[in-house]
Amino acid sequence: MLNNAMADKKGLSEGGLSGNALKIIAAVAMLIDHVGIMFFPTVAIYRIIGRLSFPIFAFMIAEGCRYTINKLRYFCGIFVLATLCQLVYFVYDGSMYMSVLVTFSLSIITVYALQNFKECLFDKEERVEMKIIAFLLLFVAVVAVWFINMALEIDYGFWGCMTAPFAALLHPTKKNCPEWLQRLDRPAIHAASMGICLLCIAASSFGRTPYYALLSLIPLSFYSGKRGKAKMKYFFYIFYPAHLLALEGLAMLVALLK
Repeated sequence: MLNNAMADKKGLSEGGLSGNALKIIAAVAMLIDHVGIMFFPTVAIYRIIGRLSFPIFAFMIAEGCRYTINKLRYFCGIFVLATLCQLVYFVYDGSMYMSVLVTFSLSIITVYALQNFKECLFDKEERVEMKIIAFLLLFVAVVAVWFINMALEIDYGFWGCMTAPFAALLHPTKKNCPEWLQRLDRPAIHAASMGICLLCIAASSFGRTPYYALLSLIPLSFYSGKRGKAKMKYFFYIFYPAHLLALEGLAMLVALLK
């Protein structure tokens, strides 16, 4: 699903879980979640396992924004797929519910605004006026996401859109990075920062199931900072719509056989 043009990093553990490994975990959890929704809606364990999926993908969205060489292409890849999926949803059942891909599209825009603000903030040669403008652009991005969530029903809501930006909050800047920010560049710290949003999502939801999303912080803390050897970029792009299509087809077949 989500492309990460990651560079291998020194300073993180040689072992641990690669980006590909984490996304496979997230993809399997998402599949189990959707199987539960469609075939076993009263069995809670499917939804509990499924709670691991969104935080891991959101974390990897932040990593993708961090390492991508072409920011526009990275955004367009997610946004175009989100648009196609929404068209299919609308044609199929008239649904205007915005999928998690829309959530991630808004997340990417916000992360880019955050990156720009930090670059300006830590650049000693940058004028104060430009730092203020960069902050205002970030503020406008966050407010715009808030109003979009007020106007549309988006998967995971406002705090879902903020999950990836919170994961990227303490990412080092590429230039003029202060030493204290470099020291905070640890997967466990980025995961803990993202956990604030997960708590907000859970607190604004019904029931205890959303709190199980916090368990995702455990595998994320063992992230190695590496993409992984296998080139699985297009697999993760295709998996989201493909597995939904397969489950819908299976559900129709089961209904015909009853």
